[in-house]
Amino acid sequence: MKRNAIVLAVVVLALVVMVWAGVVNYRHRKAEEAKLKAIQSQMITLGPPGAPSPAAQQEATAAANNPLVGKIAPAFTLKDTSGKKISLADYKGKALVIDFWATWCAPCKVEIPWLTKFRDQYASQGFEILGVSEDDLDAQSKAELAKQEKDVATGAGKLGINYPVLLDENNTAKPYGGIDALPTTFFVGRDGKVVASTVGLADKDEIEADIKKALATPAGQS
Repeated sequence: MKRNAIVLAVVVLALVVMVWAGVVNYRHRKAEEAKLKAIQSQMITLGPPGAPSPAAQQEATAAANNPLVGKIAPAFTLKDTSGKKISLADYKGKALVIDFWATWCAPCKVEIPWLTKFRDQYASQGFEILGVSEDDLDAQSKAELAKQEKDVATGAGKLGINYPVLLDENNTAKPYGGIDALPTTFFVGRDGKVVASTVGLADKDEIEADIKKALATPAGQS
């Protein structure tokens, strides 16, 4: 009888622990979701004082209906942080993420660990990420430009970026619609066409879904 009581007590205790663990996990998940939404609401904007608010920019982007989606991604050739020239054409036949970011962009720092993980996960399937830095560069001064480029390379290294980081000296952002907020990300299929885009910090699952959409596009599809 005493043994049965002990067993019953142990079972009850185990159930209590399981329920408590579930409650703690649920609260943690809700806290993380709230944190993500808070960061998304603080989307970094570029431009002079008096520029449209983040919400207004998002509405404008939605209203424009992502005009690049379904079109060939604008070509570019930029230097990476080692000075090597890299062209979009070098990745013909691959699925790509073109991510406009900056070392000072807080939402970008949330997104980058996800991107590095996805890069490792899908690289074997013909996937690559190109991080186009929108950090300010002073092309008029060679000495200052060299320092700024080094700062970008250092910042990328500290963030653990494992994909090419390109320096936007040629205002590559312009043919991509003019980047008004960071991060701004374009997902390009194997056929070179933009299949999706996001403005601001997107949900991790949404990013992965758009990567899979790019990977699913057959090369050379018309």
